[in-house]
Amino acid sequence: MICDRVWTNARLATMAAGSGTPYGAIADGVIAARDGRIVFAGAKGDAPAFDAVETIDCGGRWITPGLIDCHTHLVYGGDRAHEFELRLEGASYEEIARAGGGILSTVRATRAASEAELFASADRRLAALIAEGVTTVEIKSGYGLETETELKQLAVARRLGRERPVGVRTTFLGAHAVPPEYKGRASDYVELVTGPMLDTVAARGLADAVDVFCEGIAFSPEETARVFAAAKAKGLSIKIHAEQLSNLGGAALAAEHGALSADHLEYLDEAGVIAMAGAGTVAVILPGAFYFLRETQKPPIALLRQHGVPIALATDANPGSSPLTSPLLVLNMACTLFRLTPEEALAGLTRNAAQALGLGREIGTLEAGKRCDLAIWEIERPAELAYRIGFNPLHARIWNGQ
Repeated sequence: MICDRVWTNARLATMAAGSGTPYGAIADGVIAARDGRIVFAGAKGDAPAFDAVETIDCGGRWITPGLIDCHTHLVYGGDRAHEFELRLEGASYEEIARAGGGILSTVRATRAASEAELFASADRRLAALIAEGVTTVEIKSGYGLETETELKQLAVARRLGRERPVGVRTTFLGAHAVPPEYKGRASDYVELVTGPMLDTVAARGLADAVDVFCEGIAFSPEETARVFAAAKAKGLSIKIHAEQLSNLGGAALAAEHGALSADHLEYLDEAGVIAMAGAGTVAVILPGAFYFLRETQKPPIALLRQHGVPIALATDANPGSSPLTSPLLVLNMACTLFRLTPEEALAGLTRNAAQALGLGREIGTLEAGKRCDLAIWEIERPAELAYRIGFNPLHARIWNGQ
């Protein structure tokens, strides 16, 4: 078999569904790649003869799929450290938001920042993700809340994908909050989002999906449905922030519209879980926000398992509720806070995260035909990735076979 590179003497955590072994593990494994794609991933005994430009001996290290951070807000201006202090003094996230803080404070800073400034700050945050094995990241807008700045955020995200060795998926989140100039006129703002904003975003090809924050401090289910309809008319995938602070039935609404994912989900009920299961909508759990906001209502992990809803994980990297850029810490938090198994957690940052981005056929497992995105680790067993805190065992990261 002719190929560009072969990785030998490796232990593989393929994360392939239905493999019959924990983590889809292969003890003496080989991976071969050609033109950025995996052409073989399996046991040494099953491997064909390779004619390779380069052969890499992995020294018995573990190889997993490259990690996938499927929910981030990496592009923004300023920070909200002061709000962190206020919360420690007793103020709630909702109280801060209603007083003009929260998302709107980041909106002001993002509107004031230049594209170069936004790129520079986002690039540093992206570098932290890459350093822990991330090979694909989703980046949302949502801190402009007017056309020019939303476009600026999305353009920066696209530029990151062009200039850095990482796959970037962009999501238009114009319906993140009602901007101050539309206070008391949420319906009018939705008209802007679904009309001129979305028209321009789609015309310039700046978004792969559209997201909405469906919550009492943001947008109602009826307003959310309007955004979904407009997005689908443009041929864009849809996602939702739902059931984070209350249960408005947003996840069920998203499932009804065929959403790729519903994210947060602390207040999700069984009816919502059943709707997601029927639609194939992925549950994206965000332990960083749960931890940082000191929430007590946990996502219904047992119900998601019971009904077979795929569980993905992400950093939710953002300035207000999850200033987190460590996917490895997310693995630990998911296990310690929500009692996921280490295998479930790793699936949440690989196979299920890929599905949450509509990329399940492209990335997320070590299988022939998929993009050769790998993370090679100095560990004795895959559970170590979720077990350690503040330790990065990444030995090498491969993106597109390089």
